[in-house]
Amino acid sequence: MYQLIEEQLAKTSPRKILYVSFDHPMLKLSSIGDIIEVYQNNIAQDDEELYLFFDEIQYANDWDRWLKTLYDSYPDYKVVATGSASPILVNKASESGVGRWTLIRIPTLSFYEYIELMQIAKPNISVQASPISLASLTKEEWTELMISLRPLQKHFHQYLLVGGFPEVALANDVPYAQKVIREDVVDKVLKRDMITLFNIRNVAELEKIFLYLCMTSGNIVVQDTIAKEIGVSRPTVANYIELLEQGNLIYSSMPAELKGKRILKSRPKIYLADAAIRNAVLMLGEEVLTDTEEMGRIIEAAIYKHIHSYYDDQLPQIGYYRDTKTEKEIDVVVSFPLKRIIIEVKYKGNTHTTEKEAIVEWANDEKTSAAILITKNAEDYGLSSQ
Repeated sequence: MYQLIEEQLAKTSPRKILYVSFDHPMLKLSSIGDIIEVYQNNIAQDDEELYLFFDEIQYANDWDRWLKTLYDSYPDYKVVATGSASPILVNKASESGVGRWTLIRIPTLSFYEYIELMQIAKPNISVQASPISLASLTKEEWTELMISLRPLQKHFHQYLLVGGFPEVALANDVPYAQKVIREDVVDKVLKRDMITLFNIRNVAELEKIFLYLCMTSGNIVVQDTIAKEIGVSRPTVANYIELLEQGNLIYSSMPAELKGKRILKSRPKIYLADAAIRNAVLMLGEEVLTDTEEMGRIIEAAIYKHIHSYYDDQLPQIGYYRDTKTEKEIDVVVSFPLKRIIIEVKYKGNTHTTEKEAIVEWANDEKTSAAILITKNAEDYGLSSQ
């Protein structure tokens, strides 16, 4: 938003630009209408082509009605509004904003965006490398692709540690990044946003549940187990998990079966919204890079977040598969109406797959467009013999 303002300042008078951050305690006493009135009467040069920037708009009373009024009454105004509680924004926008404004979801930085921000030299990749097109690459194209990407591995490890928050990524300091994530991201959401937006009364319970989810990231969540461990009711756990997802701290990955149906909705897999959040909360430093089990969790969370962001505009169902009888599992299942993509993370020394494994069975199903195996070793690339 600051960048947009900076660009506009080069083209127009500062008096035509209004910036308001509604998380300021004094501004919570004023309505958008009051602020606009003061601005129009005392600062703005005229009522045409004004640029209004509203930050953390979810804290403003009746913000959706005021945006509708501004849009309808002042067609020359340009308005940008941001908010961290996206479901609240989406719900209210769907009620009064249809056809009036565009919603843009912004997750934390992808690895590609991270290397752009850090001005790291990007490899010259001449082949199509989307999830579906990978299987069509020749052996020579695979080799070229992997050689091109190999120099980025050390940067990827740094990305997993500092995360996709632009400010801390630019600092390039792991302890500092984790401190900021704990204090400026997690604590802000848990202790301020949740209380204000969702009327949370027992923050201690919420913090304990979030810590539990951090420790078990990537595992199937059994709400009865969490309730017993924390000492709360099962409905309380279910409610807090839903609110943590609305607060953009976690993703819930729901189970699916071979036919693409979603089942067992009470047993999701939980991933942190950014892999570095877990590292920061559990205070896992650079030593985590040599811990195969921990890295498996982190990599799986990063893969899920990237897939979720990559296909966000196509609105697929993104979940996992688990057969409770045979223990067969697929980590990520991206289901479209006529096709699906399946992804398995094997961040271990032995990555051999057998015909009995679920990913092999599903790979041979006509509805599967791509079956991808993510491994630790750079030498593991190309098509599997299975």
